[in-house]
Amino acid sequence: MSEKRKAAWKLILNMVTIVALIVLVYAVRSQIHDTIDNLAKVNAWALPFMLVWQALNYHSYAKMYQQYFRILGERLRYRSLLRVTLELNFVNNVFPSGGVSSFSYFSLRMKDADVPGHKSALVQLAKFITVFISFQILLIFGLLCLAIAGHANGLTLLVSGSLVTLLAVLTLGLGFVIGSKKRINDFFTFVTRLINRLIHVFRRAYPETINIAKAREQFNQLHENYMVLKSDWRQFKGPLFWGFLANLTELLTIYTVYVAFGKWVNPGAVILAYAVANFAGLISILPSGVGIYEALMTAVLAASGISPGVSLPVTIMYRVLNMLIQLPPGYYFYHQVLHPKPTVVQE
Repeated sequence: MSEKRKAAWKLILNMVTIVALIVLVYAVRSQIHDTIDNLAKVNAWALPFMLVWQALNYHSYAKMYQQYFRILGERLRYRSLLRVTLELNFVNNVFPSGGVSSFSYFSLRMKDADVPGHKSALVQLAKFITVFISFQILLIFGLLCLAIAGHANGLTLLVSGSLVTLLAVLTLGLGFVIGSKKRINDFFTFVTRLINRLIHVFRRAYPETINIAKAREQFNQLHENYMVLKSDWRQFKGPLFWGFLANLTELLTIYTVYVAFGKWVNPGAVILAYAVANFAGLISILPSGVGIYEALMTAVLAASGISPGVSLPVTIMYRVLNMLIQLPPGYYFYHQVLHPKPTVVQE
């Protein structure tokens, strides 16, 4: 690609990013107003702990990435992966893609370190699976907390049971597909052809936008790298620990806002509400799942014994303050990628 075309794409991407940021700010404008109003009512000494938990959250994801890449034979610097983690948070918050944007962006960023696309794709998949699996430990703990308090009613049991089942089915199903060369080729070739047909509707001159032969080569390499990960399950101890810590620090961030409001609520309710809201946010067409996230979290908390009068302002304040923590550093590093593009340095 010529320098002129690169400059044009960077300009377009900058404009799209700015528009997405404006849309996000507009979407949460009422929440920002409510948060400012509520700041005078909270114990300010508790809120700085949000910074501590979020710093540990970023650290956990960076260490998880580093360990997965090391298993696959790629030694990447912690500092570089930490800044990529901040960039990914920005991308996921601003662009309404249910986490899909992070896959493509992560692969592009890892190319700076000469990491093949199939390895970065597998590491992203492994990251999501690790976070899901480790969260089940917290979900079981949350159910025990609700049961002890007498709030483990039929609805909470149904929701938590459905989440555990869904996570297990998705994890096992993905492992089943990737674990066989034939299955991974059949499944992803079908998906690639389907995507090509959809693109062909808008680009009539391009019947095969995604080259199927090259895609199959990537699928085979994805399978081979998966077999490397699968060869020794003891390798997963470290990533599972960091996945657990990433989930725990996010929950502690939410709980800190409750403490700031002077409410020491049942942690089980917060865990269950967080799980439901995040799953729903994956399919939201709005940036950062605005609206759906808050509504579902408040509803689940109400079903778990926490009144909307408490849970709604807490949820709104958590969302706004968390964005204020995540977006500025994420945008700073994201902007540096475009002007000029930095490299992820190998160890």
